[in-house]
Amino acid sequence: MTKRVFVYGSLSKGMVHFDKIAGAVQNSEKAWVNGAAYQLRVGYPVLLKGISNQIVGTVVELNSFDLMLPLLDLFYGYSGLDSSKSLHFRELTQAKLSTGENVDCWVYYLNPRKLPSSARFIGDGDWESGIQGPKFTDQLTEKQKHYIRRLGSATGREVVPIDLPLYRELMNLELIVDKGRRLALSKFGQEVCRYLGESKA
Repeated sequence: MTKRVFVYGSLSKGMVHFDKIAGAVQNSEKAWVNGAAYQLRVGYPVLLKGISNQIVGTVVELNSFDLMLPLLDLFYGYSGLDSSKSLHFRELTQAKLSTGENVDCWVYYLNPRKLPSSARFIGDGDWESGIQGPKFTDQLTEKQKHYIRRLGSATGREVVPIDLPLYRELMNLELIVDKGRRLALSKFGQEVCRYLGESKA
């Protein structure tokens, strides 16, 4: 089984989630795969199958691959038991390296059923230059980020207190929903929380 994975967006070098794989990267090379790129409202791209645009990214060869693959599956919300409910599908495909060589690698494609209606199609597939505007997460204050992470890590019906100004800010940004006796992250809030990383409040 190949130990190569095609990474893009938030897992790319210099991006918010690169540290999740950085210590395991043995080799890396610029590469392209076929697909369709969309910009999520949160600011990062996702890939879908079905359109033969050339999507730029990086093929990485990972050490401790048997340990890293389940972690990547978890990050991308992929379930081998019931892929239809997965956030992403993991598929073996070919990537074209900058040398012109074609290599097999694993690619995580978004489940089309999970594509938000607010996602913007990047016509030429070049998400690196096609991303419009600053990433949403970069526009949040530390106080807002802290509260989003705190809500994201809350369990059950745990009540996480909030002050009124922060409540108004997060409601206006459509990041939280008021469920009467408690607050919860909206679907968009959950997406933002995921891209803020896994650090706990």
